[in-house]
Amino acid sequence: MPLFWIALGAVPGAWGRYAVNRFAAQWFGTAFPYGTLIVNVAGCIVIGIVGTMVTGRLIDRPEVVRLVLMVGFLGSLTTFSSFAYETNSLFTDGAWVRALANIVISVAAGLAGVRLGILLTPKLGGLL
Repeated sequence: MPLFWIALGAVPGAWGRYAVNRFAAQWFGTAFPYGTLIVNVAGCIVIGIVGTMVTGRLIDRPEVVRLVLMVGFLGSLTTFSSFAYETNSLFTDGAWVRALANIVISVAAGLAGVRLGILLTPKLGGLL
C-alpha cells in the first residue's frame, strides 16, 4: 500500500514541476533556472509545514499524509525539499557538523556526479 500512496502524490508533483518550469521560462526567460528555484523554495515551505504536522501528529493518518505529500508529491516536485528538511533536522538535533557535512558533500558530490555523467556520455558510444 505505501507504493500506492507515493505514486498518488508523485504524478501531480511531476506535473507541477513541469508546469512551473514552463511558466517560469515563458515569464522570466531561460538565463537563470527560475523554475527550479521556485519549486525548490515552495517545496521547502510545504515540507516544513507538512513535516511539522506529521511529526506532531496534528493530522489524521500522518503516515499516509507523509507518503502522499512528503515522499510522493514533494519527492517528485523537488528532492531539494527533502535535503533541506533532513539537514534542518540535523541542525535541530544539535548535529551541526553532520548538517554542514551533508550540505557540503551533497552539493559537491551532486556537481561531481553531473560532471562525471557528462564526461562518461561520449564513452558510452551506442550503448544507450
